[in-house]
Amino acid sequence: MISTTIPHHLRRYRKALFSLALLLPFVLLLGLALGAYSIPPLAIPQILLRGEGLEYQVLTALRLPRVLGAALVGSLLALAGAVLQGLFRNPLVDPGLIGVSSGAALGAAIFIVLLPGAGPLETYALPLFAFLGGVLATQVLWWIARTPMGTQVLVLLLSGIALNALVGAAIGLLTFLATEEQLRSLTFWTLGGFSAVTWTTLLSGLPLAFLAWALLLPLARLLNALVLGEREAFYLGADLEALKRRAVAGAALGVGVAVALAGGVGFIGLVAPHLFRLLAGPDHRYLLTGSALLGASLAVLADLLARTVAAPAEVPVGVVTALLGGPFFLYLVLRYKREVYRA
Repeated sequence: MISTTIPHHLRRYRKALFSLALLLPFVLLLGLALGAYSIPPLAIPQILLRGEGLEYQVLTALRLPRVLGAALVGSLLALAGAVLQGLFRNPLVDPGLIGVSSGAALGAAIFIVLLPGAGPLETYALPLFAFLGGVLATQVLWWIARTPMGTQVLVLLLSGIALNALVGAAIGLLTFLATEEQLRSLTFWTLGGFSAVTWTTLLSGLPLAFLAWALLLPLARLLNALVLGEREAFYLGADLEALKRRAVAGAALGVGVAVALAGGVGFIGLVAPHLFRLLAGPDHRYLLTGSALLGASLAVLADLLARTVAAPAEVPVGVVTALLGGPFFLYLVLRYKREVYRA
């Protein structure tokens, strides 16, 4: 007789995914309801169906694109973080280490300081410059890491650290040259926020976001094989070069879209995968989807905190995520140190 009992670890994964799938709509509803102008959460469906009034305008013109944009950005950053941590086999890797975030910030800074007066084109050109900056930075790192023996993952990581330092210096120089008005825009791109997300920018980023999801989500089984090591994964039939290309391209695309929409929002790509591992486990078949769901909820909650803690003023979302993610990162470092010491 064949047993139909589901193993305990699979039940844990499915329970975690189901809980996160229920959490996200609740967090989205909370993000729509709360703010400088509060709206009763249970009244939101009725307001949207009515299609008129001040509350309807607040929801459709301001809250909906912002909250959905935050969820999109959070899911992309968390998914990219989970994939890169699996690729580098290092739990402390963040999407910013492959240079996408810094390259995107530099692209935005170049547009703001060196190409002023764009007028109406700024709505479209500024995110485009940010996206192109992120993709170009990743291409440079990929070229540096390429060898006749294949792509060296360690070289890619070290080059990313060096590139981040160089880009930081370039942004510092542009900050020195910027006017007071340009400095305000630069602050947004370096600290991050969702206040500039509109239906236009959100819809323009969706196709690229879908492409990033399509590239990254199917990598789960290959990343599980890579946990054993590159040699073992090769003997299991994994095409490692294709895996590296697809993982880096998908992560660069996803993080590029995220930075183009929201600027530099850090730590979500580091924190979300780890929280899911604590909730359920490290199996990438569930980790990738779970990280995306959890990252979406974390980004919406961070944005909610940023616009309510000092209302009607707004704290940059990047500050909120850094204040919450920084201590968590130190906890991970200390935990990793203890594990190495025990070994």
